[in-house]
Amino acid sequence: MTSPLPGSVLDLAPVVPVVVIQDVADAVPLARALVAGGLPAIEVTLRTPVALEAIRAVADGVPDAVVGAGTVITPEQVEESVAAGARFLVSPGWTDVLVEAMRGAGVPFLPGVSTTSEVVALLERGVREMKFFPAEAAGGTAYLKSLAGPLPQARFCPTGGIGAADAPAYLALPNVGCVGGTWMLPPDAVAARDWTRVEALAREAAALGQRR
Repeated sequence: MTSPLPGSVLDLAPVVPVVVIQDVADAVPLARALVAGGLPAIEVTLRTPVALEAIRAVADGVPDAVVGAGTVITPEQVEESVAAGARFLVSPGWTDVLVEAMRGAGVPFLPGVSTTSEVVALLERGVREMKFFPAEAAGGTAYLKSLAGPLPQARFCPTGGIGAADAPAYLALPNVGCVGGTWMLPPDAVAARDWTRVEALAREAAALGQRR
């Protein structure tokens, strides 16, 4: 059984790397590079056959990492992810069935929203922390800014189309705790297993939190 998080997923770091693992052998060195760069919260998406194995490898091999599962869309995936060692769950969208499964898993979760009605519906269900996805396509910083007035109790991790250049604008919003992104994981660096470069990019991303 993993220990509970000391606080909110949104407060662990300004940026949550969204990781797609193709080769499980990359999971531990990649996670170590991200943690060394100051990004301990790592979302491993369930988009590849080795994703659960990768989560297990990071949970076992990188104690300073807070590994979570992303692209969680079924109750079965909720159960499998937590069993593998995921300490938080992220979904691109939500249903009542999925939210109840995530709530019952005993770990923090960020259900995905892209409309005001979805936010209100989750607030009705006692959920105040959410993923805003796909952030850029769904209205970006202007949309989130417009939600802060009528729905100040909702906090978000915007993900989807966000890069190093626009992350600071999101992080400056009062209802944004962190952002999710992939820019610190360039495909060529991962393919070359250039973990030194990944660590350097992670350090730059982590520094965005110091400008808030």
